[in-house]
This record gives sequence, C-alpha cells and structure tokens, in this order.
Amino acid sequence: MTGDMISRDEIAATERLIRPRIRRTPVIEIDGADFGLEAQRLCLKLELFQHAGSFKTRGAFANLLTRAIPAVGVVAASGGNHGAAVAYAAMKLGIPAKIFVPAISSPAKIARIREYGADLVVGGDRYADALAASEIWAARSGALRVHAFDQRETLIGQATIGLELEYQAADLDTLLVAVGGGGLIGGIAAWYQRRIKVIGVEPDASPTLTQALLAGEPVDAETAGIAADSLAPRRVGNQVFPIAARHVDHVVLVSDAAIRQAQEMLWSGMRIVAEPGGAAAFAALLSGRYQPRAGEHVGVVLSGGNTVAVNFDR
Repeated sequence: MTGDMISRDEIAATERLIRPRIRRTPVIEIDGADFGLEAQRLCLKLELFQHAGSFKTRGAFANLLTRAIPAVGVVAASGGNHGAAVAYAAMKLGIPAKIFVPAISSPAKIARIREYGADLVVGGDRYADALAASEIWAARSGALRVHAFDQRETLIGQATIGLELEYQAADLDTLLVAVGGGGLIGGIAAWYQRRIKVIGVEPDASPTLTQALLAGEPVDAETAGIAADSLAPRRVGNQVFPIAARHVDHVVLVSDAAIRQAQEMLWSGMRIVAEPGGAAAFAALLSGRYQPRAGEHVGVVLSGGNTVAVNFDR
C-alpha cells in the first residue's frame, strides 16, 4: 500500500492511540499587520511545543506503538529532530534506541538525544550518510528501522496534526507547511485531501519536493542552507510523493535570509524561538513568496524549536 492510500479513519485511530503520549499543541491567532504584512488573519500551530521539541514525536510514537519491536530495540537516522523524537518515545516506552545523525546536526538536537538516553552515533556530512550507517546497523543487529519520513506509520503519525488543527481552526483556507523529506506535509495533506489549500515551503538551497514534482518522481536535490539539518534529506520520500502530487496545491521556495528573518520576527514579535526549519513556513509569508488573497485565513505550522539560544536582540 502506498502513502496515497492512507485514510482519515486510519489517522483518527492512530490519533486516539498516541493521544496519551503527545501534547495537543496550541494555536495562536495573530494579526498579520503586527509583522508588517497587510492586515489578515494568521493562525500559528505551535508544534515546536511538542515533546522533544518538534512534530516528529507523533510519528515516533505511531511507529513504536503499532509495530512489533524486537528485543534489540529500534534504530533511526535523523538530521536531529526525528532522532530526538524516537529517543524520547523509546525512553518513555522502555525500548532500546540507537540513533545516527550527521555532523551537521545542531548541538541542541544532539544534546536532546543524549538526554533521552539513546545510543548516539554522530558521523558523515548529511542525513544520507546517517541513513546509510543506520541501515548497516539494522541489518547486523536486527533492530527495527524507524524512518524519519518514508514510512507509513510515520506519515500517519504526522497526519494527526491535521486532525488536531481542524478542530482548533475549522475555518482555515490555507496551510503553509515546511518540507524536508515530506513526512509532515504528506501526513497533513493526507488528512485534508484538498479540503483546504496545503502549500509546501522549501529552502531554495534544498528543493526536494520542487524537484520531484518537476521530474514526476522523487529525485536527488541539493542539500545545503541554514535549515539543512532538518530540511535537506536529498530526496522526498517515495511514499510521500504520491500524496504530495495529488493533495498539495503547490510549493514555494524561500531563501536562507528569509528564514533567518522569520526566526527573528517570531522572537521579536512573540518571544517564540524557532529553529530554521521550524520557521521556514512563516518565511514564505514574510518574504512575499506566498501572498494571501483578501480575507484569506492562513495557517502556519511552526514545526520545531530545537536550536541553541540566539540573541536576536543584539
């Protein structure tokens, strides 16, 4: 079965299963004029307040609660957030976890993984290197692979954000979602199924979904930029792609400067500290890469906050 066949009933069932283990993250309605935008209604979904600091915790629990776990435990490759989420879920469930991350992973994410007690391996330059190392370990050890985005259970877990958000903001017209491997946008799009407009936001230095949509299939893309630890996995997931092709309205690209500006504006305007990948979707609005129509109710997923403290007030 492909990710395109994920049903809303499956998502709802998984949401009930993981609900005791995850936070119902808050939504804040703000006035776009407060951020120098033309007056408009904006809704921020604060998924950076999730356990382990990102939306990834939903997919981690979906995997660990619905799949058979061998005695040796689980293994995951990650830019950082998925590793922290799997480590957190494994700690809570008493399951051994081994996490592989590349050297580009932020110190904040590495610290979180260690804090949760996982066996951590740091090596290689990019996520693809960590993934290759994790695959070798899985083959040798028999550990259960928990993929960061190209896994049915992961997609269904991330889709619970859409279910939750629909109850919190039922009149949304559009939702802006950052894209790396595509687990977040794939899950959310599978929930909404074009009942609202779901728009992907990627760094122009790591255009994984953009390149896949142009090619008609997942292809290798550049892996660079300020958000490379969370939004640069080389290519979008094979299970993600059919969902995105069918249910994502379109994708916009944002610059590193725009992402940095979004981080600064979230801090100065709301005292929210978002990591670069977590602020990318908001950058689409601030930079004008997405321009809402008059009266449009726009939602933005702030997907992660695992970053070292930065003095934006300097």
